[in-house]
Amino acid sequence: MTWDVALILLTDGLANGAVYLLAGLGLVLVFSVTRVVFVPFGDIAAFAALTLAAFETGRLPPTIGLVAVLALLATLTESASLLRRGQWRSIPGAALAWGLLPLLPCALAWLAAGPGTPAWLHVALAVLLVLPIAPLLARVVFQPIADASVLVLLIVSLALHFLLSNLGLLFFGPEGSRTRALVDGALTLGAGFTVGGQVLLMLAAAGALSGLFFLVFERTVAGKALRATAVNRVGARLVGIRPARTARLAYGCASLLAGLIGVLIAPVTTMYYDSGFIIGLKAFVAAIIGGLVSYPMTALGALAVGVLESFASFWSGALKDVIVFSLLIPVLMLRSWMSVHSEEDPEELEP
Repeated sequence: MTWDVALILLTDGLANGAVYLLAGLGLVLVFSVTRVVFVPFGDIAAFAALTLAAFETGRLPPTIGLVAVLALLATLTESASLLRRGQWRSIPGAALAWGLLPLLPCALAWLAAGPGTPAWLHVALAVLLVLPIAPLLARVVFQPIADASVLVLLIVSLALHFLLSNLGLLFFGPEGSRTRALVDGALTLGAGFTVGGQVLLMLAAAGALSGLFFLVFERTVAGKALRATAVNRVGARLVGIRPARTARLAYGCASLLAGLIGVLIAPVTTMYYDSGFIIGLKAFVAAIIGGLVSYPMTALGALAVGVLESFASFWSGALKDVIVFSLLIPVLMLRSWMSVHSEEDPEELEP
């Protein structure tokens, strides 16, 4: 390995780490607020990439039908909940929030599909189309079981991933797709070393969104509500914060991050209907490094995972995923050694 090869691998690793950073932030946000390991995160990213590919080929993306069905199910679920509580006067507002608003991106996509539409509009519509998916799924699937154990929520999340993956196969087919680059050109550094514009865009997007998340959490009321719910759900409820609303906000942010990830990686890798799962798994490794609570440690873990994956692919392309996931073993051992364990009281174990 020469220094030139090492620089290329490092650049590629940082670009991958930027993707895992955004995905890890989304996973940590959802878990800290809702206790849900949101496994379908990667599927939403894959849907965004395949939606953009459908736009570029002049086809109407099947994501429109998925969002429409989810909006109908969410409206019926919310209406039934309001009827059980005797709040029937709130049903029109629920129909507007859960039924009409998610369909606005679908209407825009319907009008903009076809040749002659600017590329930037296709990118924006691809992100907007997947934006309602996570909140709608949360209302239909996770909100009714919000008080269940973390294990039950994880099992439901896994089942939801397999459902979305099979729907992706049904909607988009088994063929892979790759979109046009969002940014052309390259930046030439010393000694003839060049960095592609798409890679620079990925790094810049990760840095900008990370800074934006920091400002939101530190400076806005919504961010402070998310932090309060993550620290103590009961305490947040006592001071007037509704966990259901903060959960919807967390899922909306995660869906936005997934959509941005999808359009960022679509030009540099061929995306299939199930490509999002491996992205989510590697982001989960980064989130585990952060303990599923620390955003800075998750960011560092994501960059480490990206660089490790890049260098591992140079030494052994067949074993790169094994090497990345093996990183979990020392991390979990270290966390187990550093955490405080309490001895269980034998009397409490008696029936």
